[in-house]
Amino acid sequence: MIGWLQGRPMECWTQGNRSGVLLLCGGVGYEVHLTERHQQNLPDGDLNLWIHQVQREDGSSLYGFPLRQERDLFRLLISVSGVGPQAGLALMQECKPQELVEAISSGDLRRLCKAQGIGKRTAERLAVELRASIAAFAGVDPAPSLAEGVSSEQMPASGADVEATLSMLGYDDLEIRRAIRAIAEGADGQPPAGNDQDAWLRGCLQWLSRESA
Repeated sequence: MIGWLQGRPMECWTQGNRSGVLLLCGGVGYEVHLTERHQQNLPDGDLNLWIHQVQREDGSSLYGFPLRQERDLFRLLISVSGVGPQAGLALMQECKPQELVEAISSGDLRRLCKAQGIGKRTAERLAVELRASIAAFAGVDPAPSLAEGVSSEQMPASGADVEATLSMLGYDDLEIRRAIRAIAEGADGQPPAGNDQDAWLRGCLQWLSRESA
């Protein structure tokens, strides 16, 4: 398997929504898929690329990244069911690595869905399945609370009860986390008073009901 290439870019190529470079390495030209952002910022001299190779019955495809961390992040993305190499590239085109890590770890589905070919269900799978591994990749601990990013002053004193009630009603962790954050950020006007548990619960239920409509 090819893991790294160094060579001279001969020409850039575009096929539909796919883009890449023909890389001349030791007399052999390799067609390497790149994000559009990387393609537009190729160096004048030799190009070093970390490679992920996809082998299929009808041939192999190479996907290149200037940094090893980007290649490793790409591999995390395509480990999720329904996320193929082109969808992985689309995500990395839409977001820089740190932005993508933050979007996945915080369950920011709107940001993820901006990538071409990424729908709501796929974005949900990314946020749920990669939450722990993306935190390990970034070198941080996944937040233990479903209300990640919401301050103690914003949440009711018994915020855990709000989470538990929503969980008993059948909502999953990601949905609860998104609902609490949306209400804290004033999705329906001013956030409820910090100690008004019923108002928090009503707000979350209304938000979740609209999202599922």
